[in-house]
Amino acid sequence: MLRKLTNTYKMATQITDSNFNELVNKENTVAMVDFWAEWCGPCRMIGPSVEELSKEYEGKAVIGKLNVDDNPNIASSFGIRSIPTILFFKNGKVVDKQVGVVPKAELERKLKAHL
Repeated sequence: MLRKLTNTYKMATQITDSNFNELVNKENTVAMVDFWAEWCGPCRMIGPSVEELSKEYEGKAVIGKLNVDDNPNIASSFGIRSIPTILFFKNGKVVDKQVGVVPKAELERKLKAHL
């Protein structure tokens, strides 16, 4: 069962400590980064919404997931203490934040506000 749930995370861009600057910290870029972990139940609840947004906004924004267990440096640099936490970036700067599970429409509203 757990294996099936983790497979739902394959579509959004996988963001890591090593590719974060290249993908997110760029001028003229809007990004939404989901800080998550495999063991986190609420993360698995919001995961499908993030995946859907990654498909819907392909070419318009970077929608990605950063596993906090595998990539602790970026997570700690933003003071991530609770997951899921979703940070919204514009031109490499954090412009909005969502902690906890919310409907897809709320994530999309926040994303659209910065496009």
